[in-house]
Amino acid sequence: MKKLGIIGCGWLGNHLAEHLSKDYEIFATTTTQSKLDGLNAKGYHTTLIKFPDEADAEMKTWETVSELDAIIIAVPFSGLRGSKIPMTGKRQNLLRFIGDFKGQIFYTSSTGVYPDTEKEFKEDDLPATEVESENFILEKFPHTNILRLGGLMGGERLLKNYNISNLDQLVNHIHYTDICSVVEKMLKYSLTSKVYNVVAPVHPDKEEVINAQKDLPYLGKRAEKGRTISPQKLISELNFEFQYPDPRYFHR
Repeated sequence: MKKLGIIGCGWLGNHLAEHLSKDYEIFATTTTQSKLDGLNAKGYHTTLIKFPDEADAEMKTWETVSELDAIIIAVPFSGLRGSKIPMTGKRQNLLRFIGDFKGQIFYTSSTGVYPDTEKEFKEDDLPATEVESENFILEKFPHTNILRLGGLMGGERLLKNYNISNLDQLVNHIHYTDICSVVEKMLKYSLTSKVYNVVAPVHPDKEEVINAQKDLPYLGKRAEKGRTISPQKLISELNFEFQYPDPRYFHR
């Protein structure tokens, strides 16, 4: 069985581990003892590690990294909407932790790297080398796959459960099941150096989503334009079919 490392086994990391554990032996990291015990109970090999904001000269390379076939980095190393918060030290700690790893690497970025402008954004509109919060890992590991994830949804994470403003704003959401399927497919085909927008292809507005999730009618009119993120490259190159293409129905 191949071995998969997941750095940051939080909400998304947990879903990835559960989805991929049928095919991979899971090596995970977490920041708290209580989570470590829970992950070990699932049969994962778990390491307790934190990546402080200040560079740590004592940060050692992950002792199991040489055994791994692939690594998924599911820890945020960027500020809101890209890279407004300096995280140089924290990033250096991550790079030390994974050493000179040669296998597949997946880095979970965000569609927040794109400007807040009313247009449809594609990957080529903003190369990863021009995004500080993505380029730092490409400088050392140019074969890294960058996944620009939309708003993380699914399970208990539904828009109706939050206090939401700007109800006429179009959404760029993604169900965790589809993220897992994208990674699974990329692992299967050993893809490297890819940049993908991982976002559901349907972009209703927030009020539409909330009303659908509350089984209420929607009487408004969807905005004709807004800030949307296109997953067309992902669909075309991976022949990918979304299990949850429409955020209105993430609860079903």
